[in-house]
Amino acid sequence: MSADLPLVRRLEAMGLRAWPAKNVLYDGAWQLRLTAGHPSKRLNSLSVLDQSDISDIEIRFEKARRHYAAFGRPLLVRETPLTPTALVEYLTAEAAEPFDTTVVMTLELDTFQPDEGVELLPSQDVGRFVGAALKVNPVAELTRAGLAEVITAIKPAHGFFIREQDDGEPVAAGLCVHDFDMAGIEALAVSPQMRRTGHGRKLTTGMLRWLKSRGARTVWLQVTESNAAALSLYRSFGFTEAYRYRYWREKADT
Repeated sequence: MSADLPLVRRLEAMGLRAWPAKNVLYDGAWQLRLTAGHPSKRLNSLSVLDQSDISDIEIRFEKARRHYAAFGRPLLVRETPLTPTALVEYLTAEAAEPFDTTVVMTLELDTFQPDEGVELLPSQDVGRFVGAALKVNPVAELTRAGLAEVITAIKPAHGFFIREQDDGEPVAAGLCVHDFDMAGIEALAVSPQMRRTGHGRKLTTGMLRWLKSRGARTVWLQVTESNAAALSLYRSFGFTEAYRYRYWREKADT
């Protein structure tokens, strides 16, 4: 499917603000993001934000490789509909390999009719959310301090949502970021043993209700292409695909 490029540009900008990297370096429209405390590929990869910025690709690519190597990171390229074709051709010629495709989805909130149920109110307690998020979805190499660093850097209005059992044990958690007329849902996860029990649907419903009450018109989220259960859940709410992106990495020497 062909992407709506103006929409892609808006969603890319919203996504960068909703999940901010610690260090950002620009080389023209080439954006190099680095976050030492968080292993997320989105926070540690190169994106090109303008299809026309194709000068000196080989030289700039080598500079980017050295930039990431100085921080002990491999160079990852995030290919979106804004990525120049010439850069993709260069990556292919260099025997780089694509991996991990992500689907970016949107929902117009005027079509959302919330289910009956208790309205969820967000928390503003960073520590509580960080603890719940890591308990629900442990991430290798990610510490409480690393996740807290990313979350506390978010500038737009945001709220933390947590579903707990009667004993206070978290079973689902997610983050909403409201930015102008759009809003994003980030880091939504349900603990493995509690999946397919309705917690994801209830949490998503509560988040959408809150965003609609704040005046957001469009909600976006990102989900890994291989996560069939999550894709099915979001489609049941009316989310539709806006575009996809994937990563490229250099093949290890053999």
